[in-house]
Amino acid sequence: MNSSAVPYGYRRLTDGRLRENVGAGLADVTDLVGQVIEHRPGRTITDTDHVLSLALTGNPAPIHSDIRFCQGLGRDRVLVCGMVTLGIVLGASVRSTSGLTTANLGLDELRLDHPVYVGDTLYAETRILTARRSHSRPEHGIVTCRISGFNQDHTQVIRFQRTFLVPADADAVRTATDY
Repeated sequence: MNSSAVPYGYRRLTDGRLRENVGAGLADVTDLVGQVIEHRPGRTITDTDHVLSLALTGNPAPIHSDIRFCQGLGRDRVLVCGMVTLGIVLGASVRSTSGLTTANLGLDELRLDHPVYVGDTLYAETRILTARRSHSRPEHGIVTCRISGFNQDHTQVIRFQRTFLVPADADAVRTATDY
């Protein structure tokens, strides 16, 4: 590779040293309106993920914790809590879209389309819907996207719309924060 070329997703700090970019600025995202980003790697849900989420949220619903209850409903496994599914799928989108965000403005139209179980592997994709400069905070852009999550069988399990702020000048933020 040409020593002066910098691969997409990195920036040159000094000769022979690159830094991986996290997140995007308004100009980066504006160029992606209408595009779909597939996020990798996938994430397999573990028993630990499931049990910790129940403990952290205090969720007492037996559909998530009592196999005998689930069997009485005709299910052979407990369901993973929807907030685990949301967290994993949203989290998968952050590195390339909102890693530099300064605020989440909204989660809308959340739908849990298919049951998720321990052992399922989730994959995320993001369609950038809109990106514009904020009228009230011109140093930021407002991005709205549709995020979808799929299991290992390519079945959609979750979808939602997310709106968040990104810096209008990502390089200035990276320089100021040494990020």
